[in-house]
Amino acid sequence: MTRRRGRAGLEDMLLFFPETLAILSDTGEPQGELTIEVQKGKYKDDLGILTHCLLVHASSRGFLDKSVCGSSLLGYLNEHLELMEQHSQEFIKFPIIPMERKMSVLKQDDQLVVSRSVKEGEETKTGVSVFPCKSLKGFVSSAANVVLLRVMAWRQSVPSGARFLALDSEGKLCYCTYKSLGFQTIQVGNQQAEMFIVEQTIHSEDGIPFSCQFYLLSDGHLAKRVQVGSPGCCIITKMPLIREEDVIEPPPTFDRKPLVWEEDLELYSKFLDRKEQLRLSHTRYLRQHPEAQALVSDFLLFLLLRRPEDVVTFAAEHFGPFAALRSPIPALRSSHQPSPFRSLEEEEEGEEEEEEEEEEEEGEEEGEGKEEVEEVEIEGDDDYLYVDEEEEVEDDIYYDSYYYKYEDENIYEDENIYYDNYDVDNDNDDIDNYDNDDDDDDDVDDDDDVKVDDDNVDVDNDNVDVDNDNINQGLDLKKD
Repeated sequence: MTRRRGRAGLEDMLLFFPETLAILSDTGEPQGELTIEVQKGKYKDDLGILTHCLLVHASSRGFLDKSVCGSSLLGYLNEHLELMEQHSQEFIKFPIIPMERKMSVLKQDDQLVVSRSVKEGEETKTGVSVFPCKSLKGFVSSAANVVLLRVMAWRQSVPSGARFLALDSEGKLCYCTYKSLGFQTIQVGNQQAEMFIVEQTIHSEDGIPFSCQFYLLSDGHLAKRVQVGSPGCCIITKMPLIREEDVIEPPPTFDRKPLVWEEDLELYSKFLDRKEQLRLSHTRYLRQHPEAQALVSDFLLFLLLRRPEDVVTFAAEHFGPFAALRSPIPALRSSHQPSPFRSLEEEEEGEEEEEEEEEEEEGEEEGEGKEEVEEVEIEGDDDYLYVDEEEEVEDDIYYDSYYYKYEDENIYEDENIYYDNYDVDNDNDDIDNYDNDDDDDDDVDDDDDVKVDDDNVDVDNDNVDVDNDNINQGLDLKKD
């Protein structure tokens, strides 16, 4: 185990313990004992309010020149070692003139009131001093000195230039200093221990400085106390158990082994039981709710029709309105309401994709329209002929989109043939050329009857044959 030397709280330093030292004379004879104890306590102020505090109690009793003497100290400190209340007493019972000295320090409001009384025989002297708390920053009382020494022993160091305010034996405000004197080994019985030496000096303005040397063990126990200029001292007679802060060891870490539940009989049995339980529950639910089958069928139908890329989101949007905890959907809700299962970016991307698909479809329709058969318009004098560009058209041969149906040749046996309301088209140039007719337009009035000679009938028959040949050629071209 190791001890922490950093900044720790008072409780972490294990400062709360009692200790007892023997008072020895210069010859080594026991003259009495000194007891010191620091513990947790509660302090009750004038208003009756209880607060947690540190309770310091020290007492000594012995003999001085065969006269009984002793001292006591009782102090209450807060967690910052600030004094709340302190009472001290010293006495020497001389046979002729006994002597007793008492001092009380009490904090009232923002002031520190010091009451002092000295009794010599039958004569008693008293005095009261008041100090504002603002002027007492860094004040170290006798009770705070006990705790402060234990803290220094725990840290094994003394702040450089440590100087504090204190009260001398007359109850006057002065200053005190602390100084480290190094380390020294002490022999107690058969045990040896290293001590940390701290010297405290109270610099009184009226008298000579009062110095004490404290030999401290590593856990704060006082091993020896020496008053400079005094023949006696206080020393421990039994080596205490050196207490050290327990270091909490981290809990052991165990490597996590992979769990193969398929090979574990118990886990696999639980899996099968749970699987069968869920299957029966599902079957029972479908039996009690026949409409569920219809919902699933509708969903599968929509899934096959739309073929969404994200099936999970599509399923969530499809079955979302059937949720029991879902708020009712308004009747006039917009069909483009943002889906709770999609982010706004996904919605915008979906709309952009739909617009792109629509544009592509429109472009394809326009392309198909362009690929359709284009018709070429050929202007004549009176009428128009349209010929497919993909067809192979021979020179000087044009075909109408309709063909005249000629009657049998018997109709031409009569010598006189009349044509009523018939206009000769100028578009059929080949026929006109074949007839050696130079006229561009042959308009026949409706009221006039045209008498055709036998020679003309023969020419017409020849034209009919030419037309039939042209028709056959056109059919062959279309088949190709």
